[in-house]
Amino acid sequence: MKNVLLLVHDDGGQESRLQAALDLTRAIEGHLICLDVVAMPALVGDPLAANASAMLLQDEREREDVNVASLRDRLGREDASWDLSSVVGDLAPAIEDSAALADVIVVNRTLTGSSRHDLRELASELIMRSGKPILAVPEASPCFRPSGRAIVAWDGSAACTAALRAAVPLLQLAESVILLEVDDGALETSARDAAAYLSRHDIHPLIRFEKLLGRSVSDILVSEIRDRRADYMVMGGYGRGRLIETLFGGVTRSLLRQSPVPLFLAR
Repeated sequence: MKNVLLLVHDDGGQESRLQAALDLTRAIEGHLICLDVVAMPALVGDPLAANASAMLLQDEREREDVNVASLRDRLGREDASWDLSSVVGDLAPAIEDSAALADVIVVNRTLTGSSRHDLRELASELIMRSGKPILAVPEASPCFRPSGRAIVAWDGSAACTAALRAAVPLLQLAESVILLEVDDGALETSARDAAAYLSRHDIHPLIRFEKLLGRSVSDILVSEIRDRRADYMVMGGYGRGRLIETLFGGVTRSLLRQSPVPLFLAR
């Protein structure tokens, strides 16, 4: 893991995205790829839509020009390798087109001030479309600590094992790793097998087992994050089903909405 792709866009979540991406890039001694997306306005079936869309696009361009200039100045003072480019288009396709040689993509869970772009949907769409791991950062997150305390939400699914494998470079930096297995009766691969896999990468996790006992999986995960003072969580498509609707519905969607820490997601 060396190439970090960051969504650049003038919105309320940019600062937390940027700081998380810089923290990650420094930790892995990697390279930060900043992609500024001038988001296309939504077209509606109205005779005036074309003119209105052109005006909205021009406003968006002007905002992003200012944003990019400010960001270039800031990045020039950061101790990280970086580059920055701009494109015009819809968020997910634009990021996907630039992600071919990225190892991880940094986005937010939500995008303040815009009804057209919901970054919870963007995170799930990017994993399905790009096949890349996603670091989904809370909007108010002050930093990302790869060297801190990590929790792996373990359900033994193919998506979960993919997330575990992708997260190895991060987990090797962590001061502690907890493999949290919530028994919902659908486990495919045990947490002990996952721990054995990690041990071969010189990662020695603590295994914790939890039963539902009338609680939701998402409530258990959020409680563990808070109780263990975790700095981030690794998870795949967590839940009984393996369909797309379940993969980014249910537990994963709840965590994208509720998690107080960054989520490292993969499938």
